[in-house]
Amino acid sequence: MTGIARLSEGQAARLLQTAGAIRQQAQRVLARAEAGQLSSFTLDLDALDGVVSRVIATTRADYPDLSVPLHARWRHFTHAGHDRWAAVRASQLAEVPPAELCRIEIELALVSVLLDAGAGPDWAYHDRITGSRVARSEGLALASVNMYVDGRFSADPNAAPLRVDGAVLRAMTAEVLGAGFRAGPDNPLAGLDGRASLLAALGQAITAQPTVFPGDRLGGFADHCMAAATDGALAAPQVLALVLAALGPIWPGRAQLGGVSLGDCWALPELAEANDPASGWVPFHKLSQWLTYSLVEPLRRVGLAVHDLDGLTGLAEYRNGGLLIDGGVLIPRDPAVLGRVLTPDDPVIVSWRALTVALLDRIAASMRERLGLSADTLPLGAVLQGGTWMAGRLIAREQRADGSPPLNIASDGTVF
Repeated sequence: MTGIARLSEGQAARLLQTAGAIRQQAQRVLARAEAGQLSSFTLDLDALDGVVSRVIATTRADYPDLSVPLHARWRHFTHAGHDRWAAVRASQLAEVPPAELCRIEIELALVSVLLDAGAGPDWAYHDRITGSRVARSEGLALASVNMYVDGRFSADPNAAPLRVDGAVLRAMTAEVLGAGFRAGPDNPLAGLDGRASLLAALGQAITAQPTVFPGDRLGGFADHCMAAATDGALAAPQVLALVLAALGPIWPGRAQLGGVSLGDCWALPELAEANDPASGWVPFHKLSQWLTYSLVEPLRRVGLAVHDLDGLTGLAEYRNGGLLIDGGVLIPRDPAVLGRVLTPDDPVIVSWRALTVALLDRIAASMRERLGLSADTLPLGAVLQGGTWMAGRLIAREQRADGSPPLNIASDGTVF
């Protein structure tokens, strides 16, 4: 990474917690793959055009006018034609002042995104409105919005249910969280212990950072973002930086560099260069970036101008990445990896995620060219929504009966 050799390990670690470093390191992995030098994957870039065609078709099917929203958590609160959060806003929040509404929505987004790591193939949520069982990310979304509305994160659930208090999160257990998800031996949720620990760590971070979370309340982060704005504006990468700084302490057991916890950042030794302390690390910050995309709408509604959305990257998760393997663009050098359970720190997974980030930029550029759109009218976050995430899900269902991703990832509830 250019220029990092002059930095200390601590400075290099902080650089790895930026959107620019995510994109730069992903591009280094792609360049290595294009040169035929990546140990885990080869590329068939001729197949990329077919993937783009698939993504365009998926986007047109769901958004015929090509007016595509960002890939944010808000999209998952709609099930069977019922937008659960819109109903709550209309019935309970119509008279709430904009600043307080922003705090409430940021709380919901934060908690829901942090609870969204892969649910596994055997869990589903029983939807109390439709009576249906809803799996994976949508089921997690419905569970989280119901828990929030029911006051499960509030210190006073009767008088003030719509809030998240640090003290409540600090006491979170897998049993309490599992009850909210309706998980159990017959409905096992992957990574339940990890999710509960993550919320407990979030509670500790809220209490430890009173200037970031005033009033020991998660929603205070809205005020923190507004205070960081210049002339009422914030660039999306700045919002990500605020998220990473505030939530850095919550991630469990992750690597450190210069005493700084790296979060969703993983070693890839074949990238390492002499005297360059960050060159062998690949950052993703997937949940933090998705959270940033999800904060854009409530921040804009309160009057904050959030810009430079394409300063963020695509999300290194299994639907976007699965699309590239199932679509024939990424070919594992060892086909046996498709049958193994891999951990997030495995070089195969790190390389796969990095290639996903880099190739999502190419997909976005190709879609804009073919559709006659610009980065303003089709930002990367809309490409994901339109888009690559759903196309990845659909092609997975075509190729595997259970719709699982092509690579089997061991989830601890904090990455995928």
